[in-house]
Amino acid sequence: MEIVLVGLNFRTAPVEVREKVSFCAEQAQRAAEELRAQGILEETLVLSTCNRSEVYGVHPTAKRASAAALASFLSNFHSVQPELLSPSLYHHYDHDAVRHLFRVSAGLESMLLGEAEILGQVREAYLRAHAAHVTGPVLNRLFQAALEVGKRVRAETELGTRPMGVASAGMKLAERIFGKLNDRTALVLGAGTISEQVVSQLHDRNIGRLYLSNRSREKAAEFARQYKGEVLDWGNWDSTLKLPDVIVSAVGVQEALLTKPLIERSMAARGNRALFLMDLGMPRNIEPAVSELYNCYLYTMEDLSEIVQQNRSARENEVPKAEALVEEHVAKFISWQASVELIGVLDTLRGSLKERRAAFLHEKLAGMNHFSDADREHIGALMDELVEKLLIAPAERLRAEKELRKKIQNVEAIRELYLSDREKP
Repeated sequence: MEIVLVGLNFRTAPVEVREKVSFCAEQAQRAAEELRAQGILEETLVLSTCNRSEVYGVHPTAKRASAAALASFLSNFHSVQPELLSPSLYHHYDHDAVRHLFRVSAGLESMLLGEAEILGQVREAYLRAHAAHVTGPVLNRLFQAALEVGKRVRAETELGTRPMGVASAGMKLAERIFGKLNDRTALVLGAGTISEQVVSQLHDRNIGRLYLSNRSREKAAEFARQYKGEVLDWGNWDSTLKLPDVIVSAVGVQEALLTKPLIERSMAARGNRALFLMDLGMPRNIEPAVSELYNCYLYTMEDLSEIVQQNRSARENEVPKAEALVEEHVAKFISWQASVELIGVLDTLRGSLKERRAAFLHEKLAGMNHFSDADREHIGALMDELVEKLLIAPAERLRAEKELRKKIQNVEAIRELYLSDREKP
């Protein structure tokens, strides 16, 4: 079995490319089902956030061609030309794929080092995929281990005790424009994980008035009850947008939700007083041309670079501790994976030896007419017993002894030594 990862992130692709291949929850499930149906992957999971889109999968055999098939699938699924997408994609296999996911879960691969949101996003992606029955024993083990890594990094390093995410970074930008927010009005669009982080940040900053709007009014009402906000009707933009000084949008839409003409009308209606807009959606929720309007301050994930650098500088000393935890769990997963594969090799070898035993007995006993049928059966049974003792005992020890599993490094070498090309998967 081979673990394969194909994806892109904020380091490899600009936002214009990332938003073309982002997945909403429904798209992620449909893509996973199609990948399995087409035989590209046996297990699969899509992780899509504002800063990355990654497809993790398991191929039953070690075929590096599965990554090329995955890249082609992404192009077709999102109707993006391969020449536009390919330069931004990275391909990781087996141990490198495991290490990458663990680093993602730990917050080491985030734009904001140690960001708080990513662990929850990994958990949500895993739970959705598991509920849809598109994962299997390998990805289940892999993502459960990734969640454990993320929890330990947050509990055992300063990356966790002083977390920063896009929500807090965005509010720092708002404070640069308005100063304290306790006499300001904010509108949050959306009711997902990032929106909740934003609402929490606004609440902690004693925002003067908080409005919430979501396509599902019930979800917006839940936030309103918890954070003492008010719910506004979704889509009634001309009246809604006259109210806030701060607008944060984190909604899953395929086209811009707030356009330049719409914001232009609202600015005229509100006397052109300053408006801060934070677009945390992927694809983007707010038309980029809004930034051309007088007194409109539009920020996206791409605009967080200064805060990113400040955040990274303050936490650099914690990176080695987090990386050590990542490597500890990578070693554990590699040992588990090798033991599972070796048990499979031993099972295959058992079947192979039984076949060879039968051929060997047929050849050697052919001219030994002094053996009765009962003698021949007895000899065959004794040889079967020997084969079982040779193979069952190692398999049982592998299952029982963790230290032994840690010593297994190269199952492929064992497969090459003992199995013929016909017998290999």
